[in-house]
This record gives sequence, structure tokens and C-alpha cells, in this order.
Amino acid sequence: MEQHVTPCEDAPPPLMYRVERPVFDEAYLHTQLLHPRERSPKTIRQRLAQQLHCSSERAKAIALSFLPILTWLPSYPVKEYLFGDLVSGLSTGVMQLPQGLAYAMLAAVPPVYGLYSSFYPVLLYTFFGTSRHISIGTFAVISLMIGGVVVREAPDSMFTIQALNGTATNTTVFIDTEARDARRVHVAVVLTTLVGVIQLVLGLLRFGFVAIYLTEPLVRGFTTAAAVHVFISQLKYLLGIQTPRFSGPLSALHSVTAVFSDITSTNVTTLIVGGVCMVVLYCVKDLNERFKKKLPVPIPGEIIVVMVSTGISYGLSLSENYQVDVVRTIPSGLLPPAIPDFSLLPNLVTDSIAIAVVGFSMGISLAKIFALKHGYSVDGNQELIALGLCNFVSSFSHTFAITCSMSRSLVQESTGGNTQIAGLLASMVVLLVVVAIGFVFQPLPQTALAAIIMVNLLGMFKQFRDIPALWRTSKIELAIWLVAFVASVLLGLDLGLLVALGFAILSVIYRTQSSETCDSASLFQAAECTGIKIFHSNSSIYFANSDLYLNALKEKVISAAVSRKRKLKKESAERESQNHKSPQKMSADVELGVTHEVVAGGGSQNHLEGQGNGQVAETHTESDSEETRFLEPLCPVHTLILDWTPVNFIDSVGAKAIKLVRDLISTRRALGSVQKCNITEQKCLSFFTGVATPEMVFPTVHDAVLHSRRRTAPPTIPAIQ
Repeated sequence: MEQHVTPCEDAPPPLMYRVERPVFDEAYLHTQLLHPRERSPKTIRQRLAQQLHCSSERAKAIALSFLPILTWLPSYPVKEYLFGDLVSGLSTGVMQLPQGLAYAMLAAVPPVYGLYSSFYPVLLYTFFGTSRHISIGTFAVISLMIGGVVVREAPDSMFTIQALNGTATNTTVFIDTEARDARRVHVAVVLTTLVGVIQLVLGLLRFGFVAIYLTEPLVRGFTTAAAVHVFISQLKYLLGIQTPRFSGPLSALHSVTAVFSDITSTNVTTLIVGGVCMVVLYCVKDLNERFKKKLPVPIPGEIIVVMVSTGISYGLSLSENYQVDVVRTIPSGLLPPAIPDFSLLPNLVTDSIAIAVVGFSMGISLAKIFALKHGYSVDGNQELIALGLCNFVSSFSHTFAITCSMSRSLVQESTGGNTQIAGLLASMVVLLVVVAIGFVFQPLPQTALAAIIMVNLLGMFKQFRDIPALWRTSKIELAIWLVAFVASVLLGLDLGLLVALGFAILSVIYRTQSSETCDSASLFQAAECTGIKIFHSNSSIYFANSDLYLNALKEKVISAAVSRKRKLKKESAERESQNHKSPQKMSADVELGVTHEVVAGGGSQNHLEGQGNGQVAETHTESDSEETRFLEPLCPVHTLILDWTPVNFIDSVGAKAIKLVRDLISTRRALGSVQKCNITEQKCLSFFTGVATPEMVFPTVHDAVLHSRRRTAPPTIPAIQ
């Protein structure tokens, strides 16, 4: 049965908002309503004493901010959280083991150093980190960036040795892998030390805001390009071929060329093992995704693949019988701490800055997501300090740079993790393997680790879906995404990040320079007040766009007035005949209701073209046609209001540009909806001099309009909005 809904007759009346007050201007607000508190400036000694002042409350606050674990550990609810943290820690630790081994290959160091990097930093972050859910440790993008630096500083060509084959003419060239790996470990450790120092210093200087310059499209385009680099770097392990590792610009293209040029020497057994591992991992991940609500914990596909492939490799002797590359030596126990070789520092400064910023941006972005979901806050500066300590302190124990891993963090949170106790337990799992059973993984095929890395890249490759979405929403953000991706793929991750960051900053400048402008007549459902023009611009006014602001003002207000006046002249010329002997000026703008006046025309009168609406007059010469001289309105627009609602700041160039409005238009000007900070800047810039006074500045546009409507006749001195 069809029902007709009729509006309720007893519906409550709409809410009304009425305000009645005098019209305010800045001079009145400053002198009558706002009385700034007079504060005597503090001396340097007083400021130092205030900063260095110590009390029990301040010491406690500093301790709690530096050691966030003290804020939640004393009140840790054992019955509610312990079981979830225990399950989460074991699940994350099982996942951390194969990823640590695999990502060490990306960093171009032996696999055991990935285990070291999965233990020490995780342990330290438990005490110094503010996020309760992210999983600290090895990460593909950071590992790849480290590997590029390591290969550049310790290439294979530095460790080639020629051996004689019985005769002096026949020699064999081979690589001293032991010396090469030792050198690469030194480079990775020094790089990690420098990354930790940079992050620690930035955190102490309260530079946690630097991550905001890495906008989301930039990060997603950059990480997608990193996924391409990672995938290409693992092809040789999947196929079982020997190719050199490249770094620098066009390294991805060189790596692909090297793989395809040597693809005929593919080890079939290696390819089969790697292919089967990839299929199994993909199926397990798909099952985990499909049944994540029914499974108490995700199926640990990676550790299953590692254990099964290790057993098959050991049972069939894949290394000896089928020439399958395996992990080989994994020393038991932890190495003693050692001081890095700091002679390598000068060559690593630029790379360490890029790795420090990227690592922090990855960590803080994911930490904020989990904090928002679970209702707590994270401190960006303390996160910088925590990551800096994790990298700096751990580097003395032979680790490489770390950050948070998205895949492990999702597992840690989804399996019931509530605090970093889960991370602590995960590090204990890694420690158990390193100390007791590390030798078990020596027969592990490298192609299985390559399969783990490649399958874990699926999430990053799904970011290609951003392209059609950004095309529909924001072309500029799409350009940032594409520039970050293309530059990082072709130029390498370090130079690509620099190019992408520069392009993102240029896009901000472009947006401020290309802001939309309009006058009151073009606003939706806006009716113009007679004699008043309101000009609106969606950006601040500074050196980069001050000329564009003036040009837009001319185009929207002045040029429109010129074309309007010419149209009226043409209509008037068609209706009335002119006296050729005594030309006069007459206005045809009857609908404006403006007083008309007959002016005796003289060829010597000069008028400036380009003035305000109704004030536009053209320069006449002796050769001008008499048809262009007739009656016209004296001043149909008497006030121009500049709406400064979106203006956040103004510099000296912008202030001078606003003052030029007086020379362009002979109308009264007013500034409407000016923020308090802009008024302070204008006073510092000596803006209120001459005809520009605080009485021309109003807190809202409506104040400016009401003030302007009181004066129906055009003043001799222009007014500013």
C-alpha cells in the first residue's frame, strides 16, 4: 500500500540567530574593547632561569615523557591484557623471524644481522616508544635504501681475486665474499649510527613536525616505487642466477637488463621451490583475509614456508645436489658490542638524512592510525627520540636501521595486542632463535626468502589503485604521486625522494599563486549592495602571489567596470545625438540611481584608465572621436571591500601591493574579516600610514558593508577593506 508523507504541521520553527551590536572597526576594538596585558620583556637570564628551573613535578613530567612505559606499566591490567599481549607477541615474533632473515638480503648483509635488528631495537622501543601497537623492526623500504648505500660503498668489484688455473695464462676471477660481507656490515652499522643520531637530535629539538612535509600521495608513490625496486632485486634469487647489484640512477633498469640477459642460466630447481613458496604464501594470506573474523590468530604462513623449505633443503641436500643457494652460516649467540668505523661518515650524511626522515614518517603515520583507533595519543617528538635511540644504541650491537612494519603491526594489533608487552615478547622469540636454534635455518633456501619478500609486496602494489581515485578527486595530488613514483624508480630512492619533496613544495606554491578569486556578484545567491564591491581571494598575500592578486583585482573589479562603462556609452550614443560643437558627458546608467552631471568637455582633461567601477575614464587626445565623449556616472561604486577571511599572513611585499590599490582605484577601501595576527603584522610593516588607518579595518565583512552603506556619497580619499 502506497503511503504519502506530508509535512508535519506541528513541526518546530527553525532556529533563528540574531545579533545586534554596533559596527566595530579595528581602532575601536583596540582602544575600547581589547586591552592587551602589558608585559615587561624578560631578560635572557630570566628566560634561562625559567627553562632550567627544576622541581619535583617537572622532574616527574620529564621522566614520564622520556620513558612512556612508566605511564602505563604501573597500572597494567594483567587479567585483561596479558593473554592478548602473549598471543600477539608470539604471533608477531614468529612473523618477525623470516622477515628479519629476508630483509637482511635487501640490506646486502648476511641474514643473521636481520635477526639482530629484530631483537635490540624492539626491546628498546618497549621502554621509549609512545605507540602501543606498532611493530618495530626490519622493513622492506628502509632495508632496500640501506642496501643501495652499502652496495655503492662496497661493490663486488672491490673484492675480486684472480686465481691461477695451473698455467700463468689461465686465471679465474672470484669474489672474496667474506671480506665483502664484513665491509658491507661496517657500512650498514655506521649508516645506522648516523641515522640514529639525526633522529635523536631532531627529536630533542622538537622537530617532530617534519613528517608533515611527506604528504600521503608522496609517501604512497614513493613506497610503490620502492616495492618495484624490491621486486626487481629479488628476481635473481627467485631464478637462481648470479648478477651484480646496482645502485644509483637507472639501477632498476640495469638490474632488469642484467636478469634478462642471463635468464638462460636459470636454476630450475630454485625456480620451482620459490614458485611453490609464493603460491603457498599467497593462499595463506588470502585465507587469513577471508576468515580473519573466524580465526583466533592468523595462520603463520611465513614460518610454515621457512620450516618446510628448510626441511626439504636439508633432506634433499638442495645446495650440494641441485646448486640451490642457501643461507649457510648462522652463528649462535649474540656478538659483543663494538664501536663502528666512523671514518665512513662523510660519504653517508645525505643518505642517512633520507633514511631517518622516511623511517620516522613510516612509523609516525602508522602510530597515529592505531592511536586514533584505540583512543590514545602519540608524541611525534618522543617517537623521533625513541627511533633514534633504537638505531643509535643498537648499531653498537651490529644492527641496521629499522622502522615500523605495516604487515607485522597489523598482525600485532589484530591478534589482541594492547601494549608493547607484545613487542617485548616478540623480541624474546627472536632472541631464543639467535641464541639456541639459529643453526636450524642454515639450509634455508634463499629463494624461499625471496618468495616471502615478493608476496609481502602485494599490499604496496595495491597502491596503484590510488591513480584512478586521485584522478577523480585531485589532479595535483595525482601529479605528486606520479612524480614520486617515476622519480624514485628511475633516479633511485634517495634522489627520487628529494625530487618528490621538491615537487610537493612547488605544488603548494602553485596552489597559493593560483588561488580562486571572485567579487560579490559572482558568489552564489549573492545580491550586490549599490556602490559596494567585495573582492575575495582564497590565499594569503605574500611575495609569490602579490602581483597575481593585483591582476585578479583588476580583472574582476576594474576590467568589469571598464567593459560595463563602454557598453553604456555605446547604448547612450545610439539613443542621443551629440552636439559636435560643444561635446558633453552624460550618463546612461539610470538603473544605478546615481546622480548625473553635465560636464563641459575639454580636450585637455586627462583621466586615468583602470580606475574603480564607475570611476573609469579614458585618456582623450585631439584625434579621439567625438562619439566617445558624453555624459557618464560620476562614481557608481564608492567602496571596495577586500575580504581577508582566508588570509593567514601577509608580508612586506603583500602590504605594498595592497597600498597600490589606492593608486589603481579612486574608491574608498576597507579590509573585512581580518585576523588578529594579520593586524599585528600590518602594524609591524607600518601598513597604517597615510590614508590607511585602523578605522578601515573591520572584524567581519558585514561590519565593513554596514559602515560603507552609511556613506552614500563617494569620498575624496579612498577607503580600504
